Amino acid sequence: MTLPGACEVRPRVLLAADRVSRKFGAFTAVDDVTLRVEAGEVVGLLGANGAGKTTLIRMLLGLLATSEGEVELFGSLPDRKGRGRLGYTPQGLGLYRDLTVMENLAFSAQAYEVAVPELPEALHPVADRLIAELPLGLQRQLAFLCALAHNPEVLVMDEPTSGVDALARAALWDTIHEQAEKGVGVLVSTHNMAEAEQCDRLLLMSRARLVAQGSEADIIGSTTAVAVRTNDWAKAFAVLNEAGQPVMLAGRDVRVADADPEQVRRVLSDARVRADVSGIPATIEERMMVLSRVSEGL
Repeated sequence: MTLPGACEVRPRVLLAADRVSRKFGAFTAVDDVTLRVEAGEVVGLLGANGAGKTTLIRMLLGLLATSEGEVELFGSLPDRKGRGRLGYTPQGLGLYRDLTVMENLAFSAQAYEVAVPELPEALHPVADRLIAELPLGLQRQLAFLCALAHNPEVLVMDEPTSGVDALARAALWDTIHEQAEKGVGVLVSTHNMAEAEQCDRLLLMSRARLVAQGSEADIIGSTTAVAVRTNDWAKAFAVLNEAGQPVMLAGRDVRVADADPEQVRRVLSDARVRADVSGIPATIEERMMVLSRVSEGL
């Protein structure tokens, strides 16, 4: 309860979009999206490849004009001064492949007028090697180091864990959470639904539109799924897919999102597929499948 005359503490919005859209000719890449990123929170922008995540990020940073709507960075239109207060790692990493690790790091530090940061242990042995010669995991580590060198207030990362191993992915998320604990607002895009649990809040995009937002639990809500366990999993998958069910594989377990167990059991029985069928809680990936089908009118 706020006492009369007391000042209400409001969240500090660092990055925001108000009903933004972007069209390329007749093609709509982003359609009427509203979002915000506040200080100290990790916001996950989730969606399949082609959902519009990168186009949205480029508009948020002022690198691409909106067709409709407005974006704000630190409460104003994005400009060079505002972008100097954020750290950004694009999908392409933004590194110069014909420069060495140290040359890339020195160039980035000079651009932000800060001291060159120390290399982490993993990059020490490759300090003088060209970027083009490095594996993707090491390139991503360097890109992340460049993005953090000037102590940004906002961190925007476009598919930062794509193509890296599990250990490197875990280390990167540790660093992301460390930044959020310092008050940095973080926006991370990914098509890996398993990373949803790393985020404080989620924004789910499908076919250029924002179809859901909130915590993982809020988005999943009461949605359930059906687990199908059978030795003939390939046939079970094919039969259910042919019947128009929203089906996916988890290992060799067939799962059907937002389905009636009795209906699934009947479809399999008619196809003479013996299986154990049971209702289970849905995952965020299954909820995303349901929302995508709704947006497609299926």
